[in-house]
Amino acid sequence: MSAPVTDKEKRKQISVRGIAQVENVANVKKSFNRHLHYTIIKDRHVSTQRDYYFSLANVVKDHLVSRWIRTQQHYYETDPKRVYYLSLEFYMGRSLTNTMINLGIQGACDEAMYQLGLDIEEMEEMEADAGLGNGGLGRLAACFLDSMATLAMPSYGYGIRYEYGIFTQKIENFEQCEEPDDWLRFGNPWEKARPEYTVPVHFYGNVVYTAEGGRKWVNTEVVLAMPYDNPIPGYGNNVCNTLRLWSAKSPLSFNLKVFNTGDYIQSVLDRNIAENISRVLYPNDNMFEGKELRLKQEYFLCAATLNDVVRRFKASKFGSREVARTNFDLMPDKVAIQLNDTHPAMAIPELMRILLDDEHLAWDQAWTVTTKCCAYTNHTILPEALERWPVTMLQELLPRHLEIIYHINHLHMEQVKAKYGDDAEKLKQLSCIEEDGEKRVNMAHLAIIGSHTVNGVAFIHSELIKKSLFKPFFEYCPEKFQNKTNGITPRRWLLLCNPMLADLISEKIGDDWPVHLDQLTQLKEWAEDPKFQDEVMKVKQNNKNKLAAYLKEQTDIDINPSSLFDIQVKRIHEYKRQLLNILHIITLYNRIKKNPSAPFTPRTVMIGGKAAPGYYMAKQIIKLFNRVGAVVNADPMVGDKLKVVFLENYRVTLAEKIMPAADLSEQISTAGTEASGTGNMKFMLNGGLTIGTLDGANVEMAEEMGNENIFIFGMTVDDVEAVQAKGYNAYDYYNESPELKQVIDMIKDGFFTPGNNDEFKDVVDLLLNNDRFLTLADYKAYIAAQDDVSATYNNTTKWAEMAIHNIASSGKFSSDRTIAEYAREIWGMEPNYEKLPDPHGLMGSKENSPE
Repeated sequence: MSAPVTDKEKRKQISVRGIAQVENVANVKKSFNRHLHYTIIKDRHVSTQRDYYFSLANVVKDHLVSRWIRTQQHYYETDPKRVYYLSLEFYMGRSLTNTMINLGIQGACDEAMYQLGLDIEEMEEMEADAGLGNGGLGRLAACFLDSMATLAMPSYGYGIRYEYGIFTQKIENFEQCEEPDDWLRFGNPWEKARPEYTVPVHFYGNVVYTAEGGRKWVNTEVVLAMPYDNPIPGYGNNVCNTLRLWSAKSPLSFNLKVFNTGDYIQSVLDRNIAENISRVLYPNDNMFEGKELRLKQEYFLCAATLNDVVRRFKASKFGSREVARTNFDLMPDKVAIQLNDTHPAMAIPELMRILLDDEHLAWDQAWTVTTKCCAYTNHTILPEALERWPVTMLQELLPRHLEIIYHINHLHMEQVKAKYGDDAEKLKQLSCIEEDGEKRVNMAHLAIIGSHTVNGVAFIHSELIKKSLFKPFFEYCPEKFQNKTNGITPRRWLLLCNPMLADLISEKIGDDWPVHLDQLTQLKEWAEDPKFQDEVMKVKQNNKNKLAAYLKEQTDIDINPSSLFDIQVKRIHEYKRQLLNILHIITLYNRIKKNPSAPFTPRTVMIGGKAAPGYYMAKQIIKLFNRVGAVVNADPMVGDKLKVVFLENYRVTLAEKIMPAADLSEQISTAGTEASGTGNMKFMLNGGLTIGTLDGANVEMAEEMGNENIFIFGMTVDDVEAVQAKGYNAYDYYNESPELKQVIDMIKDGFFTPGNNDEFKDVVDLLLNNDRFLTLADYKAYIAAQDDVSATYNNTTKWAEMAIHNIASSGKFSSDRTIAEYAREIWGMEPNYEKLPDPHGLMGSKENSPE
């Protein structure tokens, strides 16, 4: 077992990060001491590790602000088309290291801290993750921001500044417990409040006619939206874009009725109620709950953001000699709005409301502007995830918007009739109002009707939405449908998290690849070169040693660092089939027990991920995994052949430690259920091999690397449909396979829960009687594929060659490629690889604050 790389060795690894210039190091030291003194107001005798982190963050921010101001000035002066990325989630993680890397100052900061006798890694560990997301959708938004800045696109992320992000997961007594994530407790050095751009957001009230015959929303309750701006630096191009997050504030004036009763104290206390809107992120992934507070959050984001969008369009410097630009027909040439799933779909009726009621456009003109500006990304085909808001709730909360939605649907239905005649079935399928049972608004249908483009997030997913979920819409308007396969930013997911591999790559192919990831194909040249194979595997082993040491510290489990690291990290959900993984673990355990002296490829199986707090089955899955782990890890006959480890509180920062250390990536959802997946790409980029079904982006990954470099198993989408058509009977599989039967019986008979045989009866009942995701149907194929994995792992040369092919085939899965496609094919914009001028020495010139 080779020792983890020492600090000294790490400082030698400078190919990608550049040699630190002496004067830069001196400047950083001076600036650091100055911030410790003037910003943190401490001296070295009383400073804590956190004080040092805040000082360094401020030093780094100093390097950002001139770029930030200059970038916003540049946009103001050139009046480009701007893209607004609206998302209820931005899963950003930490910002310090990423910012240093993108600004090219990591070397100088590292050296400066070293000379001051401080450990930069310990300081980095003080930063709280910005956990403003649940999983894939929120992390995708974060990767997209990084790519838009790196491609110098005039872009803005818009979201909510949740006071509490995704809960902190603790495992107690084998079960998940949730603790609030008070990520802002110590302050956030990256954000800048902009109270001067606060906007009012209205709720409730009623709608009346105006003297001119228009409609007006009156008697509303007002909540203020205060923006906090967060810098988004591009990689090495001096661009710095903005992520603007809205925070809810109570307006200053009291409700007079309450005030006149003289209950002043209660009135002040009640201000909290309004401010609850931005208090906490809903912790559901792929599940619609239909809570009023969530609808308030969605509208709050849309209303505040569109106020900004329209203000910026009207006040732009170019395009008009008037004080303000008032020709809204020009708006689609200057504004692109991307809806990240249906969560911000209220942007469509809200933009209509602004154009009709505030700007007094005619309906047809307003509708043309709205549809030309908006585009919608679908993220899932699971029916339980689709947002369908009760009409009664909308009527109370947003009465004007409900009117607008009804009218949108009325005119849409007229057009459908013009095409199909009075076909009641077609009208029903294409309506955004659902009439059966409680009347609801189908937000996906509204988003399709109100957008010029609809996209899925992987080839197979985009095909499936056209064939099933949105089939009637695809037949009605096929030209709206596109695919945009997801991607990940190679800056965070290779350069930052795996510097040793990054340096190895740069030695071979130069250091342009972080912005041109397709250059990684050049590595194929060395896939069979024993020396390069050896270097790649050495890096992997080093990363495994580091993770093993970290997990020993966290869990006190001794992990065999030369075992195969088999990792499944993602939200816990039945469709992701963590249960299939558990069935394999028990199968391996039984094989060891049956024949302890047989040759066995040692494995450490790790699962990480959070279950939604109200999702009973997902929590049972976590408990079962931990119960199985307790038995396996304590069995002396097993020894270090098999270890089972739950990765507690999986989040962006933990992913950065896991991805570089994985040998095997588990992507085992039932074919046709995972829209894309992006964790799969992170493992691939870091040289992990995939065991997976033909689902989501796995399909395209296999295409890029060749089937010989990935372990594909199980039913295809067509097979799944065939099984469902004939009627899935889990008992057929249970009775056919003795190994499977033994595994299920052990869970059923309480082998892992002595004293409580019924602990997992619901899990067994799910698997045998009502498993929508056909787990047992794929068991046999999965076990066979896993046996193939073990055999391959023992052939080090073959494994190394496959790992290199994985890395070399990752180019397509850069979010830069994804964003370039959105830009050209949806937003009507062009990515730009040129640098903005270096802003240093700029401080004397006229400056605009980044608004």
